[in-house]
Amino acid sequence: MDDQIISALRAHAAAEAPRECCGVVVRIGKRDYYRACRNIAGSDAEFAIAPEDWAAAEDAGEVVAVCHSHPDASPQPSAADRSMCETTALPWLIVGHGDEVVAIVPEGYRAPLSGRRFVHGVHDCYSLIRDYYAWELGITLPDFGRDERWWESGGDLYCAHFAEAGFRPVSLDALQPHDVILMRVAAPVTNHGAIYLGDGKILQHLMTKLSGRTIYGGWYQRCSTHTLRHSSR
Repeated sequence: MDDQIISALRAHAAAEAPRECCGVVVRIGKRDYYRACRNIAGSDAEFAIAPEDWAAAEDAGEVVAVCHSHPDASPQPSAADRSMCETTALPWLIVGHGDEVVAIVPEGYRAPLSGRRFVHGVHDCYSLIRDYYAWELGITLPDFGRDERWWESGGDLYCAHFAEAGFRPVSLDALQPHDVILMRVAAPVTNHGAIYLGDGKILQHLMTKLSGRTIYGGWYQRCSTHTLRHSSR
């Protein structure tokens, strides 16, 4: 990336701090340009490019890189950054505190199933289920667009889509490894999913904790609303 793009990214980061900035590099003809985008994420420490800005960038030329800032941290990529770099199949530029810039490229990275920090839509409870099914069982589950805290604004995404994703209800006493358990966690609707691993353990990712294994009992059982099995099993 040339100096003009790096300078434009640094200037955008400074203007948006302490909120993360985001943008793209667009190729028009034989030249590349930095294009600032709006960050519509609900947190200053995360970013989500406004869909209209991404579409406008694609209309202007070819999007060849994704950019964002880490206002109060180093530019080293987080696990979520690396996962989304793979999803976009594009290089990423990250500018950190002190104006240092790091570039990353897709290289087959997979975030571990345990130990992920919660990032809505990237590393959340449904992302964990999708990754587990893809990596452990070779089953590709559809992704679904979801606003942050969708369960507080009338959404009921798990119940509305589990059949579309290939799941059918089974009874709790028939629970088997790889089944999905849905729960209602401090919400008016079912808003959380976990994978049953067998031996009374589940793999899950709650908003307030790192992803990981835990005992399925007590409070988790009281929160449970559905037990699901994929049609391939």
